[in-house]
Amino acid sequence: MKCDIILTGIGGQGVLSIVKVLGPSALRAGLYVKQTESHGIAQRGAAVTAHLRMSKHPVSSDLVPTGCADLVVAAEPLEALHCLPWLSAEGTLVSSSQPVVNIPDYPDPQRLLEAIRSLPRAILVDAETLAREAGAARASNMVMIGAIAHLLPLARENIEEQIRKAFGMRSEKIITANLKAFQAGVEAAQ
Repeated sequence: MKCDIILTGIGGQGVLSIVKVLGPSALRAGLYVKQTESHGIAQRGAAVTAHLRMSKHPVSSDLVPTGCADLVVAAEPLEALHCLPWLSAEGTLVSSSQPVVNIPDYPDPQRLLEAIRSLPRAILVDAETLAREAGAARASNMVMIGAIAHLLPLARENIEEQIRKAFGMRSEKIITANLKAFQAGVEAAQ
């Protein structure tokens, strides 16, 4: 068993927080884990990409080879399409449906969503709306974790525990809202 994941989005969307939940969840499940991340030229507003590899057997490289990702998880649709070269022929793309129009020549959002919908295995999630409804507008990243939970070799309880740990220094209200956002993502992907 192995699961190679590319995570992408725009700085400030919590892409690296997804890795901080999933990596330890995989370790707790007894899997080998490797990860790496790259930040754009600015922390907010630039592209952020992370590679996360988990396996029952040792993983030699922290980089997912081109064309080998089981999952591409995108907090932003344009970044989803930028990462398509990593997606395997059998892989699944899971993307937020809300664009972050941060450049003057941003492509037509409807065309981006149509391109994603045309893929054989794609899931679009309105992560931002679901996060607000859960009580934490910034928890769209937890919605995205929920949306991919059924595709991961991880127990749901394990992921929920890591979410609690990730927000353990925050109020119970924030922890609860992030868990609700995770659940909203689980339900949205069904």
